[in-house]
Amino acid sequence: MLVSRRNFLETVAKTGAVCATSGSWLQACGQEQKTLLAPTDVSVLMPRARVPLSFIIDDSTCLVNMGKFCMPQFQATYPDREEYRKPWRDWPDEIPDAFVREFGSWCAEQGVKGKYSVVPYPACVGWLDRDLPGWSRQELSASLKLVRELMVPNWDIHPEMITHTRIIDLKTGRPLQDFSPASMENSYPQEDVSVDYLASYLAYALKILKNCDLPCEGVTTPGGFGNRVKDKLPLAVFEAVRDVFGSEIPHYFKYVVDGDESTEPKLEAVRDRDSEAPRVTVNIPAGTGDWFGGWDGSLVSDGTKYANRDATSGRMVELVEQGRPAIMLCHWAGLYGNGSSAGYHDFQRVVIALNQRFQDQTQWMKISAIGRYQVAKEMTTVIRRGDTIDLHAPFACQEFTLHVAGYAASKIVQVTSARSLELHSVSTLPSLVEGSYTHSTRDARGGCTICMHLPQGSSQIRLQ
Repeated sequence: MLVSRRNFLETVAKTGAVCATSGSWLQACGQEQKTLLAPTDVSVLMPRARVPLSFIIDDSTCLVNMGKFCMPQFQATYPDREEYRKPWRDWPDEIPDAFVREFGSWCAEQGVKGKYSVVPYPACVGWLDRDLPGWSRQELSASLKLVRELMVPNWDIHPEMITHTRIIDLKTGRPLQDFSPASMENSYPQEDVSVDYLASYLAYALKILKNCDLPCEGVTTPGGFGNRVKDKLPLAVFEAVRDVFGSEIPHYFKYVVDGDESTEPKLEAVRDRDSEAPRVTVNIPAGTGDWFGGWDGSLVSDGTKYANRDATSGRMVELVEQGRPAIMLCHWAGLYGNGSSAGYHDFQRVVIALNQRFQDQTQWMKISAIGRYQVAKEMTTVIRRGDTIDLHAPFACQEFTLHVAGYAASKIVQVTSARSLELHSVSTLPSLVEGSYTHSTRDARGGCTICMHLPQGSSQIRLQ
């Protein structure tokens, strides 16, 4: 039975059923219904009761070294800024596919997942779905094939708008004529624009990647793109991604959070929340700075800011120990380091340290999967009546994980419209996988932790 959030609280008050979701609604439920939640409450944990890890890579594309080709355009726009007066002519034109292959293969071996941008018209050098001057069509085709086959399985692909430098006139397909902040994507738009226009700009970028047979569920904003229309950006992202790719839950990356601010994804532009087909955009923030070599690859890498060699300090360590999603950020040119690969080698040390210390407490995920899980946590209705937990989910979700406090079940059955499935018992929490449960000591009352595939619509957990 579908229960709206408003009606659900009324139902709880009348029947004594126990509710659980996460985020602000769970906190409110815990504060206002404490007598109902204890001692037999249900809570939604992170997937497999592990902290999600992910890696966001910006400014990546096929072949073109964005650090080199962006620099003179930024210099022309901001002639007084010292940061754009660097010897870009001495830098290599290309970040070769051999580097992509080494990076992607190593990450696959280590289980690393995340987001990888593919700028569609990189710094105005050429169109990825047409020609890339300086490289043959065969080289461009091979580069795109490498992204499709090696990166797509473990990485979300995003456009980072159309050029990452110059604004494109959508009518002519040509960059705006002047060099000024108003003509650059990283400070666009300078004035208010409609949701429809903003969506059309995003869709233009998405369509190029679709022509390249690259799937997209989200976008990355270059620099300050959209700063003046932050309220409209989530709506525009939804319309553009849904229109071009039909994605169920569009998402975007724009923000970096630090300190004690939550690193959980934020649900925005939520509409028709209580219907069978709600609409939502997910804002997925990074939780670190960029310390692997900077956006242009000219800085000294300092991976210890993410994690030191034994993963006892660093921002990623801090996030994991606090049980918050740990999503680290860097730029592709920084990993390549203009041929030195210093940032990449530093990155390898960070991953090895994190995987060794936290292998039983974390798991690598695409950012789209982290976003989908957050939607499931916040929008799935969960009602417990004795030995039965009823769930209604507007979206399906893998590895949906519940903790039932103060309950030691000897048998747990998941019932959906298609089948009944007895979940298997595992001995420890680190062994928990989808389709299993374990008895745990998460709190003084004990209980059991359940991990399952959450289907869209109504389902039920029976505790026996």
